[in-house]
Amino acid sequence: MVRSTRSNDWGFPRWRGYGSERGATAVRMCDRHGCDRPGDRPAPKSPNSPERWYFCEEHAGEYNRNWNYFEGLSAEEAAAREADERQSASGFAESSHYGWAGPGDGSRSRDEMRALEVLDLETDADFDTVKAAWRRLAKANHPDVKPGDDAAADRFRKVQAAFDVLRRAEERRAGA
Repeated sequence: MVRSTRSNDWGFPRWRGYGSERGATAVRMCDRHGCDRPGDRPAPKSPNSPERWYFCEEHAGEYNRNWNYFEGLSAEEAAAREADERQSASGFAESSHYGWAGPGDGSRSRDEMRALEVLDLETDADFDTVKAAWRRLAKANHPDVKPGDDAAADRFRKVQAAFDVLRRAEERRAGA
């Protein structure tokens, strides 16, 4: 029998993945007793241990629900470990997407969101809707329409300030 020496990589050996072979790949099975699915999700056997269990998705979820990271530590040791890890992970907590943490899709600033609340609008309102709400509220609360009403004058000032914030933001977006 003649063995074929022909290659499937068309003369370019890097077209294959690094470390790829033609033979069958060894599949590690789930470490949970009686499970016959592939175990492709590693889980630590104990805290700060390099040894790992390998579970399927279902058993990894079960393992994580029951995992106690602070098992075997006293209350003081657990608090010290938590404080140490919070300090070392503070760079992640200060990321911009964690710091914003407001309603909406992130396209508006906190001041714009407050301005939309003053105008009684949804967070996704476009500028034409903003302009219509501003006109409606300005007409209703204008000091010439309600002379001597201090509450209406205060609402009018708030509506004007909110519209100015949203107008400037719209101009910045249009210029960018």
